[in-house]
Amino acid sequence: MTLSEIRAVAIAPALALLPARMKSPQAEALLLAIGLQESGLAHRRQIGGPARGLWQFEQGGGVRGVLLHPLSRPHALAACEARSVKPSAAAVYAELEHDDILAAAFARLLLWTDPASLPAVGEVGAAWDLYLRTWRPGKPHRNRWDAGYAKAMDALAGGVLA
Repeated sequence: MTLSEIRAVAIAPALALLPARMKSPQAEALLLAIGLQESGLAHRRQIGGPARGLWQFEQGGGVRGVLLHPLSRPHALAACEARSVKPSAAAVYAELEHDDILAAAFARLLLWTDPASLPAVGEVGAAWDLYLRTWRPGKPHRNRWDAGYAKAMDALAGGVLA
């Protein structure tokens, strides 16, 4: 899928499930960049690992965290209800591989748990720092981030898409 397709079929419907204050160009840029970093927005099952969904959540990590964090929990429960998924770590984890809207909603909610404001579009280093704080990747690849973030900004500007 192109980035414009991901925005249309996963990100926009996910953001529609969440409060309006969670929708912003900054959030979309981060969702695209993190998806590119984590899965290339192509792999819904981690190659050689346990993570699921385009944003690569682990059951006991991101899924559990979003379901339990006081800032994200009410919105996660509402997203689960809207997507007809039992709000348990096991059920959400299993569904993330097949439901890109739920995956995008959980990705946005994980960003919501960070106390800092989302960095402005174009603040590549600050976006990387936020990604590291919230996703806590085991093997971060900073060398891929800049290109993915640039593609995300192009997608938001209506430029050539990956």
